[in-house]
Amino acid sequence: MTRRIDTHQHIVPPFYAQWLERKGLTAGGLPIPRWSAEAALEMMEALHIAAGVLSVSTPGVHLGDDAEARSMARAVNEFSAQVAAEHPGRFGFFATLTLPDVEGAIAEAAYALDNLKADGVVLLTNVRGTYLGDASMEPLMEELNRRQAVVFVHPSELPAPPVPGIPPFAADFLLDTTRAAINMAKAGWLARYPDLKIILSHAGGFVPYAAERFARLCAPSGRYEDGVLQLQRFWFDTALSSSPYALAALLAFADPGRITFGSDWPYAPQERSAHFARLFEQYGFDAKQREAIERGNALRLFPRFG
Repeated sequence: MTRRIDTHQHIVPPFYAQWLERKGLTAGGLPIPRWSAEAALEMMEALHIAAGVLSVSTPGVHLGDDAEARSMARAVNEFSAQVAAEHPGRFGFFATLTLPDVEGAIAEAAYALDNLKADGVVLLTNVRGTYLGDASMEPLMEELNRRQAVVFVHPSELPAPPVPGIPPFAADFLLDTTRAAINMAKAGWLARYPDLKIILSHAGGFVPYAAERFARLCAPSGRYEDGVLQLQRFWFDTALSSSPYALAALLAFADPGRITFGSDWPYAPQERSAHFARLFEQYGFDAKQREAIERGNALRLFPRFG
């Protein structure tokens, strides 16, 4: 059964964790977890995962200083590439970039994709209130589209105070992903950059459930059906989103050929990842859907794992 390809699995280089801790930062209210390749492989064995595409989570590397962000992005990308090289066939990685430093992001994307053989890039939904879809990011998206890149979109904290007692990761992450999806569609990115494969975390937040509500915002024509078609160009992962009610909404909205498996480990501890994996196993997919979501769709994006 060890055949799944996990497109939402995180890496936490020790020096990166120490850097965040020195600055007193968390990941959307979650403590920064300890990570090792050995622990990742143990989790993967338990959850029947053959390969994982690793990514750095929020808050990313840009904390206000371009030079510091460029240095840290290079360090975490080289660390991730080394992990992948040491465990061939088990790990890939999404390169961390430096938005809102667009020039630095383009340079790091080129280095990571060309030299480190990254499997794509990870972009946060927003950086200090500037969301994906903003016109300032167009040069980066043009370059990624030229490269036919896979873009993994991970939520960040909303540019607003959290509700006391409700940490950002619990609900704000879902709204943040939804905001970014609307903004990208509204900006025309899905039509203008057709060669990008953009994966939305956590089943797209509220996108499948509420697409009809904001569809008119997402199409120049203002037509519901055109907006829905734009939003259906996204890809979606199942990380923490494989309950029967979440999957029902996702499958009612999205093409099953654009859904990939996700664990969200280690920010989701193994027990929590396993809980959602069990729900995934219990869901009434047909055989073709299950094979596609567990493995086949990801292989189309990352054929080297075949």
